[in-house]
Amino acid sequence: METYNNVVLEQLPKHLKRYVVAQQYERYTALDQALWRYVMRQNYSFLKDVAYYPYIPGLKKAGLSIAYIPDLQQMNDSLKLIGWGAVTVDGFIPPAAFMEFQAHRVLVIAADIRQLEHIEYTPAPDIIHESSGHAPIIGEPDYAVYLQYFGEIGTKALSSRKDFELYEAIRHLSILKEHAGTTEAELMEAENQLKIVQDNMGEPSEMALLSRLHWWTVEYGLIGSLEDPKIYGAGLLSSIGESASCMQKSVPKLPYDLNTVAYTYDITKPQPQLFVTPNFEHLMDVLNQFADTMAFRIGGKQSLEKAIDCQAVCTVVYSSGLQVSGIFKAANADQSVSYIQAAGPTALACSGRQLEGHGVSYHHEGFGSPVGLLADSNKDLADFSDEEMIAHGISQGKRCSLRFSSGIEVEGLVFNIARQAGKVVLISFEDCEVYRNGRKEIYFKPEWGVYDMAIGAEIVSVFAGAADKDAYESIDEEIEGPSAAWDGQPESSKLIALHATIEQLRIGNFEGESWSNIFDQLQSESTDSWLALVELYEIALANHAYDFAENVERKLQAIVTERPSLKKLIDDGIRVAKEEPLNNH
Repeated sequence: METYNNVVLEQLPKHLKRYVVAQQYERYTALDQALWRYVMRQNYSFLKDVAYYPYIPGLKKAGLSIAYIPDLQQMNDSLKLIGWGAVTVDGFIPPAAFMEFQAHRVLVIAADIRQLEHIEYTPAPDIIHESSGHAPIIGEPDYAVYLQYFGEIGTKALSSRKDFELYEAIRHLSILKEHAGTTEAELMEAENQLKIVQDNMGEPSEMALLSRLHWWTVEYGLIGSLEDPKIYGAGLLSSIGESASCMQKSVPKLPYDLNTVAYTYDITKPQPQLFVTPNFEHLMDVLNQFADTMAFRIGGKQSLEKAIDCQAVCTVVYSSGLQVSGIFKAANADQSVSYIQAAGPTALACSGRQLEGHGVSYHHEGFGSPVGLLADSNKDLADFSDEEMIAHGISQGKRCSLRFSSGIEVEGLVFNIARQAGKVVLISFEDCEVYRNGRKEIYFKPEWGVYDMAIGAEIVSVFAGAADKDAYESIDEEIEGPSAAWDGQPESSKLIALHATIEQLRIGNFEGESWSNIFDQLQSESTDSWLALVELYEIALANHAYDFAENVERKLQAIVTERPSLKKLIDDGIRVAKEEPLNNH
């Protein structure tokens, strides 16, 4: 993985590095560059008045310009000065991975760029949204802290199988919408599938609720007063259509608070309402209010049940600090946690580092252990001194019998006692039997081998994923290949070549084909040439070729007559060319 001489990227864990793809800057055509430039010039024209932060200084802090699609090396050269980095990925990545990148202060940027027909907005991740939307505001220290903290909280959020189905349905539909060869039938089928999933989500998971807070702040947030809010959300900052329409009075502006989690969103449509925070500190307050309801802070039976419902790798944390990572299943119906049971590959860790000899290859068939106090003690076994251990018959090389307050009994030969940070975290037995109710409930038999018993009076935390993800990685699902081959713009090679010629004019190279010759070719071009004409119009005005500019404008207006759907794009292009002289910001 390319780290661009940025220590932030060099320190990324390997399980995140596998999502990173090369940007391959040479893939971007002159048409792609023109598309970027059009969106950015429109954004600057409008956002300089309604964006929360100074737009151009924000772009420069992030290594971006209005003139060219950003190069990841230039971005990282700038971002590393404020302790951040940026990587390119192939479109959508799982929400948990996205959150973890954010927690590591890394912006995830889709390498692709939207098609010309989706110039105003695309539901699929693209370099315009990810870079021009997210990156410029990173220079605001309070917001950068919020973004990183949100990533840390999001990394721990428990998901559901329905969340995964929804992610796949949205991902599939977005890819189809951005792919030039998609048929109406394919779109309809994908939209119907998405609706089916959305209509059958059931109770929203932690990740689903947290994603709503992310959407209404990081993506579509407003800041200031309800009467005069400013835009800071990346989805709005990168959408030349919705950044203008959202400020209209017809779009309700509501105060941002914890009740915002009740509002769902549709990634493929304009937002029916937006939420306004008075300041970035308020975002932190609301996030912490929500985090206080999450399993990683609550622990206990309720949190364990959430992990069981996930049917995905989660980590439960004992009061001793021992972390057990695996896919959990119900062990008994007690009112409080008395036994945990992980099915399949499981790993044990402390402080996020796997315990030696206790990885998935060793615990490949699962792991189970009691939770609670011993029946004859009010003290957590994790806090026992060596003397107290001996007093309870727990001594290496000797047999012992332990009865928990839940009624679970453990009988076996102690052959190892493990401590971490001064606490007993694990006792390993040979020739061991674990049972309850006079052996009516059997949890472990001697013939099954060594029994490793986790130590702790309670489960204090439950969170998504493995405690030591890099160590656990060997059994993670393989990451799929690219979602779709990126073919660049579908327009004809002739139009792309004309854009390349116009690009030479823009940078001052007036040799070669004449302006009128380019104009004649664009007039006869059968594909969508309006953007090339707008670029030519901008260049003509910048070089005081007013008569030629009038001819180009007449052609653009003729296109509007033929295709009314392009009226706003063309009118905005003409307006910005007149109001904002062309330069290479």
